[in-house]
Amino acid sequence: MPTLDWLNRPTAFTLAAKVPYRLLETVSSHGSGESNNLLIQGDNLEALKALLPFYRGQVKCIFIDPPYNTQSAFEHYDDNLEHAQWLSMMLPRLQLLRELLSEDGSIWVTIDDNEGHYLKVLMDEVFGRRNFVDTVIWQKADSPRNSARQFSSDHDYMFVYSKAIDWKPTKLARTEAANSIYENPDNDERGPWLPGDPYANKPYSKGLFSILGPSGRTFQPPPGRFWRVSEEIRRMLDEAVAFGGVPMARRPGR
Repeated sequence: MPTLDWLNRPTAFTLAAKVPYRLLETVSSHGSGESNNLLIQGDNLEALKALLPFYRGQVKCIFIDPPYNTQSAFEHYDDNLEHAQWLSMMLPRLQLLRELLSEDGSIWVTIDDNEGHYLKVLMDEVFGRRNFVDTVIWQKADSPRNSARQFSSDHDYMFVYSKAIDWKPTKLARTEAANSIYENPDNDERGPWLPGDPYANKPYSKGLFSILGPSGRTFQPPPGRFWRVSEEIRRMLDEAVAFGGVPMARRPGR
């Protein structure tokens, strides 16, 4: 498997094991005292090492928002590390975070283009490339940035890795609000359904044809849009529906 090489890499790989265990000292308590939540102030590398004796292999979900290394200076910290320093900072922390994960646990890490591609290779090495789950894209801006020289980037990334190779996310139960958008006006025996959008935005030469509706009215795609399928495929779908097939424009609600 390809790996990253940088100045001080050997030292960075052994740093997590050399960090001393420190006792957590209670400074103040807040709330009812019935929860086990902790707010730790101090170096996060030492904090992670201090948590290991209590939570090793027990954490089901980890989310971190590390410095993006944008070469900027912010009010509370300087986000301007040399690239090799940034990698040496991230590696031992990722190693300790992996030790905290339970066998059915996962880790979610936000990042942008400044270090994202290097972080992906680094996490492949720490967590295993086969344990990579997905890259989640999240929109960070809803309008173009006029300061951009050529492109206006409006999204960042979130890398998701699991502890076990066969990890599966726990799906949330469907809510009544989600189910309410599905109906069954034609009493289809398969249950509630939702009409799908029959149009496509991308030019599709075979997606320009007329459809004759039951009332005798002729339908065509709106200007600048196209039918999702060709006329040949539409005829095949009509035949499938006639023989009990599943209409392409219907999305089952259950």
